[in-house]
Amino acid sequence: MTSQTRLEPDNLRRLDDLRKTFDKLRAERIRAEGEVERLTRDLDEARALAKAELGTSDEAEIKNSIEAALTQNAKLTEEFGAALREVEARLRQLGDER
Repeated sequence: MTSQTRLEPDNLRRLDDLRKTFDKLRAERIRAEGEVERLTRDLDEARALAKAELGTSDEAEIKNSIEAALTQNAKLTEEFGAALREVEARLRQLGDER
């Protein structure tokens, strides 16, 4: 009986430690569930906004649209630069003719 009596305080202490761990994990689970709910709402809102502004919420379509816009922007920038260089050359030519 002495060994049984000695084990009881150890078991009670271990159970108390386990209860603390359980309570901590339960609180973390509750926080995680709340975070999942919040992130799900945020994602739904982002999808609705994308649909309203871009006509789609499909990530691949949006990515392709962005890449196409960047390519078009680079092309237009180059064309604008060429037009400016042409104007600059014509102005120099006019200056030389005087």
